[in-house]
Amino acid sequence: MGLLDELLGGGQRQAEYKDFANRYQQGSPYDSIGEQEALQRYKELAPELSDTDYRDSARESFNQLSPQERADFSRWLRERSKQQGIQVPDYDLNDDGIDDRAQQDPAVLADMTTRMRTQQPNILEQLLGKGGTGGTFDNPIAKVVLAGLTAFAAQKLMGARR
Repeated sequence: MGLLDELLGGGQRQAEYKDFANRYQQGSPYDSIGEQEALQRYKELAPELSDTDYRDSARESFNQLSPQERADFSRWLRERSKQQGIQVPDYDLNDDGIDDRAQQDPAVLADMTTRMRTQQPNILEQLLGKGGTGGTFDNPIAKVVLAGLTAFAAQKLMGARR
């Protein structure tokens, strides 16, 4: 039985993910969800998601961020991607150092991360750690993004079969 079956069928794993999603919703994920837990839950759940579910969950996660946080995360993700030789869209439309479309529209950032995942399924885990090693996060927004994406995806999947 895979994780998806366990989430849909109830039991211990479903309870764990419900708790995770509830802690994310109750306040700042900076405090209630540790880096390792956010990364582990993401690694478990992300491979089970269709592109549509991934994109929808990413959009919800990015929607929780302020426009400035979205711009900062997008800028950081582009820089980290370039260091790893991965091409991502540059949405700084007026060359002022601010990621214009990703800042205003969470769907743009969700589309970008979904495309990256489609091209290289484990790319976000690789990029998010210090120096691109997949270790602990060197950007606090990264933890919030992964925790949010995972929490929204778990809620969606568990809610689909209630």
